[in-house]
Amino acid sequence: MTAAERPDATAKAQGRFSYTADLWAPGMLWCVLVRSPHAHARVLGIDVSAAYAVPGVHAVITAADLPADAYHGPVVADCPVLASDVVRYVGEPVAAVAAETPHAARLAAEAVYVDYEPTDARIDPEHAFASAPLHPDGNVFRHIALRHGRQVQRRPDGSAVDEVVVEGLYDIAAQDQANPATDAALALPCPDGGIELHVATQWPHADRDQVAQCIGLPPGALRLMPTGVGGSGGTREDVGLLAVLTWLAAGTNRPVKAVVERADALNGGGHRHAARLKYTHRADRNGRLLAVEAQILLDGGAYATTSPEVVGRLAGCATGPYMVPYAAVDVWAVRTNNPPAGTMRGPGATQVCFAYEAQMDRLAEALGMDPVELRLRNALSEGTMLTTGQILDGPTPAGELLRAVALAPKPESEPPAGLKRGIGHAVGLIPLLGIEGADESSTATVRLDHGVVTVTCAAVEVGQGFTYLVRQIVADVLGIPDAIVLPAGTALPSAGPPGLGRHTMLTAGAVDQAAREIRAKLLAPIAARYGMTAALLDIRDGRIVSYDGLVDLPASVMTEGQEVAATAGACRARHTEPLDDAGQGDAYPAVAFAACRVVADVDPETGEVKVVDVTGAYDAGKVLDHTQALARVEGAVALGIGLALTEDLDAARLHGPAAWGHPGSLDVPPVRVAAWHEDPQPGVPLGAKGITDAAIVPVPAAVAAAVRNATGLELPGLPLTPKAVAAGA
Repeated sequence: MTAAERPDATAKAQGRFSYTADLWAPGMLWCVLVRSPHAHARVLGIDVSAAYAVPGVHAVITAADLPADAYHGPVVADCPVLASDVVRYVGEPVAAVAAETPHAARLAAEAVYVDYEPTDARIDPEHAFASAPLHPDGNVFRHIALRHGRQVQRRPDGSAVDEVVVEGLYDIAAQDQANPATDAALALPCPDGGIELHVATQWPHADRDQVAQCIGLPPGALRLMPTGVGGSGGTREDVGLLAVLTWLAAGTNRPVKAVVERADALNGGGHRHAARLKYTHRADRNGRLLAVEAQILLDGGAYATTSPEVVGRLAGCATGPYMVPYAAVDVWAVRTNNPPAGTMRGPGATQVCFAYEAQMDRLAEALGMDPVELRLRNALSEGTMLTTGQILDGPTPAGELLRAVALAPKPESEPPAGLKRGIGHAVGLIPLLGIEGADESSTATVRLDHGVVTVTCAAVEVGQGFTYLVRQIVADVLGIPDAIVLPAGTALPSAGPPGLGRHTMLTAGAVDQAAREIRAKLLAPIAARYGMTAALLDIRDGRIVSYDGLVDLPASVMTEGQEVAATAGACRARHTEPLDDAGQGDAYPAVAFAACRVVADVDPETGEVKVVDVTGAYDAGKVLDHTQALARVEGAVALGIGLALTEDLDAARLHGPAAWGHPGSLDVPPVRVAAWHEDPQPGVPLGAKGITDAAIVPVPAAVAAAVRNATGLELPGLPLTPKAVAAGA
């Protein structure tokens, strides 16, 4: 592609980038939420009189001030904007104050008296699964009982199959996104009676609709503008704060701003689901899988958020990238008294990959086989079937990716004295885009005005480099490297949230289509002048050239004085259907694969683990920009190492962010890419697959495999802290 610049790079590197927390407006009030210190308690009463006595306080609101149906949620509206009778997790908001200064707002929040009656909390999903309901909607957000195929108990000649059986019980802790900037928003009253929300969001349309429903406003009265979003990773889904700010701004007729403190963000929602996974794998003596049985509990936290969708996505990859004749997999997302979970990078797929790949290593050991060979023997390929019954009619390079990382050169250095070195492999898959009948589409408008290109679409730049990709596409198609990408907002048709390949596969395709329509209009008169069709002309390195060299003109002659615009019709994902009661159906518009090899050194006395080398291979469809693709992989590896080794969200909630354990730059080695598998995805305009989510899926599994290989320990839980490794837990 023609070179373009990432427009936010310099400002971020120099610390000049304006995040939502930096916004200011004349007459602005500051909002602070009053949060529950209890995981589960009845609210017997709330007294706000002392808060009003704090100088500078303009408003204090509780659930009693809001409409009775002030509930929100992206799938099920079960989460109150402000809790009234019951609080269901530590950090749940029960009141909000608006004051002239942050200090006054904090003092007023501390002055609100809430009379709590603590009750038993259910923080373990197994306990909650079998306990009395924590909510009128019950304790199970969704259950899929997937059943596929028939058990193979006898050979065709009637003789019994000689099986090898391995079982395992695995636990994975929750993980937070660790976004550079926490949630923040500024609500501005408008002269027409509406509210304009400047907010760190990933999906303005969904937020607008939920906020409007919560407070009883028509959606047209709310305008959301994504502003300075400091990362997403699947979070930014809790709109309760936005509803509070909207209500306060309307009631005070003043701008109202809130910035969530890091400690409060850790108790907020949207993190990766903690999981408990029990697996049984059966194979014949030749290493062919016969059956996989699994029972998987996801800790969904206090409210549904996106847990039902995560269950549906997880079901398609619960048995891994392998041909499995028989599968019996039960997946539950369970309500607990923990903060709500959400759709974090690689949702569901990352957790199950750790478990099924540990099972494959155990199975290889029981069979006396090489672990890589066992995986290759059972790998899915194009035309084979997922255990949901869906035929894989697109690129399915599980085996090729695994071979690439297995054959890549290993580090030549020896481990330091006293350390043991281990090597681990893992391969995984994840369904991309919206699933189970989700109707997802994107549109884009490209406008050329006297040599200046502007692009409008509703895809939000959250730090993933989408704006850079748009500029690359325009530069490649029109030869103009500095396109202006206008801010997204609710005035445009929705493009959905980032992640799971949406903007790479759909929105980028819409931009490409619109730009090519303009290109065709501009090249037509030049082609006519030279007596050829426009198809024989190309734009390369800022010049218009023909295949025979007859035409060689600066691209500026095409754009000078021109005013032309084009809007691409909706780029839509292919139609899918919901999974049925047995977990069967054509539910996934696309599936992506990734493989990883990790080399790690372990100190057997202290349990310290150092990842020495990470080599990956990725099912990319078509790589649109290798620099940005590698950046997405590097971020995924950092998150995967954190989940595998160091991150302890419970400790961070108890002792503060300093106890978090999030890996730094020195904890992550350079990432080597053994292969980009480029086989264009059918039905996608540019043929590309998003790699952001697929890239993380095998990383924790490969790290754990390397540590097991070095120590000989089972190690069935993540994170593998030094204490856990030293104790052999």
